[in-house]
This record gives sequence, structure tokens and C-alpha cells, in this order.
Amino acid sequence: MLTNSLTPGAKSPQTGPQPLGGQSAETPASLDGFLCFGVYSTGLAFNRVYKPLLDRLGLTYPQYIAIVALLEKDDQMVSELGEKLFLESNTLTPLIKRLESAGLVTRRRDSADERVVRVSLTDKGRAAAQESNCISADILKATGLTLPELQELQKKLVRLRDTMTAASGKTRAA
Repeated sequence: MLTNSLTPGAKSPQTGPQPLGGQSAETPASLDGFLCFGVYSTGLAFNRVYKPLLDRLGLTYPQYIAIVALLEKDDQMVSELGEKLFLESNTLTPLIKRLESAGLVTRRRDSADERVVRVSLTDKGRAAAQESNCISADILKATGLTLPELQELQKKLVRLRDTMTAASGKTRAA
């Protein structure tokens, strides 16, 4: 049985807390009434828009965000990159190896601590990041939102993510 998310403080005298979307506890909830499904399905829609754009560059979305994160701050520890991207090492390590095989990044052991692996963009990786700059305009157009609307939505989503991450007991380095 599915469990519905609740709107804090929204209670009906007969049925108790009301699920997001306004359904009562007696009526089945529509998937579109679930905030979590809205976020999930929007993520899938974003992936469908990004895929052909990134295919031209020979990148997957996780590879793309790794390159963007390295462009933002190069020469990162693998653990630091994983925290930034919300990826576990068992997902991140193969991703980095594929980027390295493509000549987009290099990996090296930290000189101060051999246990630490650092990742840096190559010139080819920086060129791929620059080439991907045109994607932003395509994504903005696909959203149907104005730039200010998109920026406001992004701020709210980050706040929601950070609040929910804190509520789950997980920590994330900023």
C-alpha cells in the first residue's frame, strides 16, 4: 500500500491529516497530488530533454554534472566531488573512470595523503564544459519558464532538498 505525504497541520475533523493534493484519507490519492511524484517525474522529463543535448557531446547527465562541478572547482578530492553531486563512491568511481578513459579528467593520488584521490579536468574536459554552455539556453526554452521564474524555482528546490536532507539525518558539505 502506498503511503501519502502529508501537509503539515492540515487536518480534517473526521479524517485526520490531509494528503498533499487535498484528497481525503478515504479517497485514493492521484499520483499528481504527491509532491514526491511531481519531483520524480519532473526529473525524468529533464533527463529526456538533456539526453539528446548531451549525446552530441558524448556525455551522460551524471558525467555532465561532474564536469560542471570540476569546472566550478578543479582538482577536487573524489569524496568532495561525491558530496557535491550526491553520489556514493560505488557510483562515482566508475563514472570518473569513464571520464578518464575519454580523456576528460585525470585522477591522481594526493601527495600529502596517498589514500586520497584527486580529480582534475584535462584541457579536453574544459573544452567539453565550454561546449556544453549552449545547453542552458535549450533547457530554459524547454521549461517554458522565464529566467527569473526558473531561478526562483531553483532556489525553492535547493531549499527543499537541503531541508529534507537535514530531516533525513544525512549531512552534506556545501
